[in-house]
Order: sequence, then C-alpha cells, then structure tokens
Amino acid sequence: MPLEFEIAPDRKIGGNHPCFIIAEIGQNHQGDMKIAKDLIKVAKDAGADCAKFQKSELSYKFNKSALARPYTSKNSWGKTYGEHKEFLEFSHDQYKELQDYANQIGIYFTASGMDEKAVDFLHDLGVPFFKVGSGDTNNLPYIAKTAEKGRPMVVSSGMQSMDTMKKVYKILKDKGADFCFLQCTSAYPLNPEDVHLRVIEAYQKEFPDIPIGYSGHESGTTITLGAIALGAKVVERHITMDKTWKGSDHEASLEPDELKDLVTQIRTLEKALGGTFKEMRACELPTFNKLGKSLVAARDIPSGAEISADMLAVKVAEPKGIAPETISSLIGMRATRAIDFDDSIREGDVV
Repeated sequence: MPLEFEIAPDRKIGGNHPCFIIAEIGQNHQGDMKIAKDLIKVAKDAGADCAKFQKSELSYKFNKSALARPYTSKNSWGKTYGEHKEFLEFSHDQYKELQDYANQIGIYFTASGMDEKAVDFLHDLGVPFFKVGSGDTNNLPYIAKTAEKGRPMVVSSGMQSMDTMKKVYKILKDKGADFCFLQCTSAYPLNPEDVHLRVIEAYQKEFPDIPIGYSGHESGTTITLGAIALGAKVVERHITMDKTWKGSDHEASLEPDELKDLVTQIRTLEKALGGTFKEMRACELPTFNKLGKSLVAARDIPSGAEISADMLAVKVAEPKGIAPETISSLIGMRATRAIDFDDSIREGDVV
C-alpha cells in the first residue's frame, strides 16, 4: 500500500483515503479580494478539500530585467511585467485575511510559494502544507530548504524529466519529508494528447512509497477522472468565476458548476473503484437467486449410476443446485439417489 501521511490537520492522503482535491485559485482573483473570497467559497461549496493561491515575493522570483520587460499581452494588468505581477499580488495582511476567511467557512487554505522568501512567509502564516509549482521543481536548493521547514509537500512535475524527479525524490527522502508527486504538463489549456496520464503509473512504479496525484490544466472533467481511475491520491484543478476573463489561466480553469460536478464524479468514481478481491457481492444475490444457473439432470439418472457428461445440463433451476463451474468434478462420481430428468442436482446427490 502506498505511503499515507497527514497533509492537513485530521486529513490523510494515500492508502485508501479519499482523493485530496485542491481548488487552485492561483491569480484568477484578478487582484480583487472579493473575488478571491468568492472563489474560496466556490471551492468549499463544491466539496473541494483545499483552496490554494500563488504567493510571490517579486524581487526574489524575478530579476530586474524580467520585471522591467514591457508587457503588452491582452492579459496584461500593467505596462511592464513587474507592474502586471504587482497588480495581481496580495499583501501579507491580505493573505492572513484570506486564510481567516477559509478557516471561518471550513476549508483548508494554502499557496504555492513561488520563491524561497514566499515559502518563509507561508511557513510563518502556518499553512498546512507547501505546494511546489512546476517551475520550482528543478530548483533543487529551493526544494531542500522548503523540506527543512518540516511541513508536508505536494510537488508538481510539469516541464520536468524522470531524472529530475528522481533527484527531487532523493532530496526529500534524505530530509525526511512527507510528500507526493503530481503528474502535470504545463500548458494552458492542455490538449488531451499532451496529458500523458500513464506517467502516473510510471511514478507509482518508480516511487512506490509515496502517494501520486495529478495537476490538470485541460478543459472539462473527463481526464481528471481518468487520473482517479489510475490511482491519483491528490488532484489539483484551476478554478475561475468566468473562463472569458482576462488572464492566461482562466481558459484552463473550471467554473463553479464544473468544479462541483467534478468533485461529485470523483467521489462516485472512488466508490465504484472498490476493492480488488473478486467475489459475488451481496448486491448480486437477488439476481443470482433469480437467474443464477445450476446443474440439472439431462436425463433420468438411476441411483448408483456413474455420472457421465451426457447426464448433466446447466439451467436456471428451482431449487438451486450445484454450481455449474464444478461440472467436471462430478464426472465419475455416483448418484446417491434416483434423479429425474430436469431435476436439480444438489449437494449429497452424488459422491
């Protein structure tokens, strides 16, 4: 059984625990605290486990040239990339306010720390776990320093190779961290042919002692349900109030009704996956009692006769007789009583 650990107070992941569903708000709040709170409420009402944001300390994440670059995209909130990012960045006090709101309505709250300084802040804020965005997964000093904080970690793997993920795994294991990996392809929106859900199986084989999950940027819910069927223990999907809003993530996000539908389908699918032991289930007994077949006499069988194959047939019979899958074991046995044509052959009728 894969390793299980407590990702947040009173909530474990891995093993047979329900999938942990992260509603990624990111920066789809448009820099507006009301929208941010509305999206936290959307996540809660849909049944997601956690509402997540993205926190950056801009001068630690970007160099001066990157911040000064003119930004003329249709998605821009400023003349430079730095002005754009600053517009979308909440302050420390605003993060505390959002955390308090999430606690008030009863949903876990965290953020991706997009640089080491942001991780320091989130640690002081007391988030239950750290999310490592794909852009920092090959930032090995960041990985090591984040692990040293002692909180659980959820690590996305977009833009990375298996070799890099092995290095990350070793660092986190050496640090004694509780962590999971998410299969991810960093494209917005993500085309089905670029998803590669089977990497989940590759991770399960390569890293059998950690939970594996999925971070999706595709449209709709079908692919995410496929991840659940492959054993994803954590799922992360972006959410938005409106896919047509300005911003590159909105098109790859789920609107409120879609998120609610996804959570419902995940919980239904988890029930349907069930266990691995194959047997007749209690719910099948009415059908079995009505239509299950038995061995019957294909002709009159005298008492003491040696049973041959031509004496046996399989039919729906009253009363129930011996199960037909045992037919070969009866050949060569002897009838303990006279059995009339078409009668059920029951336990004790042959020895």
